[in-house]
Amino acid sequence: MKKVYSILIFASILPFLVQSQIPNNGFENWTNMGNYNNPNDWSTLNDLTATANAYTCTKGSPGNPGTSYLKLTSKSVSGIGIKPGIAVSGFLDAETMDVSGGFPFEGRPEALLGKWQYMAFGSDQGYISIFLTLWNETSHSRDTISYTYHPLFDMVMSWGNFSIPLSYQSTSFPDSAIIVLSASNAEGAVISTNSYLYIDNLSFLNTIYLASANIPKSTLRIFPNPVTALLNIEIPTNNKSCLIEVIDINGKLLIQSNIPANNATITLDVSNLSSGAYLLKMKSGNEVFVSNFIKQ
Repeated sequence: MKKVYSILIFASILPFLVQSQIPNNGFENWTNMGNYNNPNDWSTLNDLTATANAYTCTKGSPGNPGTSYLKLTSKSVSGIGIKPGIAVSGFLDAETMDVSGGFPFEGRPEALLGKWQYMAFGSDQGYISIFLTLWNETSHSRDTISYTYHPLFDMVMSWGNFSIPLSYQSTSFPDSAIIVLSASNAEGAVISTNSYLYIDNLSFLNTIYLASANIPKSTLRIFPNPVTALLNIEIPTNNKSCLIEVIDINGKLLIQSNIPANNATITLDVSNLSSGAYLLKMKSGNEVFVSNFIKQ
């Protein structure tokens, strides 16, 4: 039985992902939206506030190091109200301010490091938070491995180093991470205009990885390779359901498809992917299969 599965591009992170560092951690990569820029791999409120020509996230230059850095500034937005300068390495709901998704990460770091400048006005206070989570296949929900909430104190008027130790609530290893950077609203503080947080050069310190995460993996048979649109995948365990994932060279999850049992071959639509090299992973029970392909 052969079926075509459409691409699903999304921010959520699922199990058995490759080890990865923080995406766009130096804020060198930005997408031009016309009148403003958005940092790649980070969600902000710019798309919401752009209607009023106000932007709480902007590109600063020069970076420390590099050519650019992240500028978060809380602003009064006409017709909307006062909005915080905030960036999330995942999905940020502009209405509820809830965060979700994240990036693949399978380690247990000691701390989050980076460069910053910070200033809050009035009773406002910024914060940085880090979530490490693991998908629970039994409950079909995410377990919290580490949650760290760090309110910002004092002023940092020129570039300085910061180190935020992570707090762990579990001995397990995560499969995803979310970082939240906010110039305002720590623990419900009243947001003040012009409060700002500048960030650059993020990294994790002393990350420990689970050795068994590098278990031997069998090779998948896929064709054609290179591919332009439809990629055929032979399912080696066709009597079992499986999870198919496509990951780019930066470790970012781009495609996820749940494949039901009794499929000997499936066809995955990769036509929306950019040209380049990708990793294909399939998990079925405790078995992991991998292959590489080129999208033309």
